[in-house]
Amino acid sequence: MTIDKNKAVISFLHAGNGLMCKDKEITGFMIAGEDGVFVPAKVRIKDNTVVVTSSKVKKPVVVHYCFDDATIGNLFSKEGLPVAPFRTDRNWKNE
Repeated sequence: MTIDKNKAVISFLHAGNGLMCKDKEITGFMIAGEDGVFVPAKVRIKDNTVVVTSSKVKKPVVVHYCFDDATIGNLFSKEGLPVAPFRTDRNWKNE
């Protein structure tokens, strides 16, 4: 993950032909700033990356994707393989 102003950009090494979502919106992404409060994120695909933002988070620090017990993700590689749940942090202060 890299931070570009108010955006978190997540790169994927094993999505050779890119990423896709069959639905209108990609679901399952949450973003947090330094305060540790996670909010739903807006996501757009750009080649082998996803750009994650929220108007409520000015300086992103952490991104989670389907990192709970109920969310079913809808982000796939163009080969049809699902993106597994992940988090960009190791030890978050609120856990």
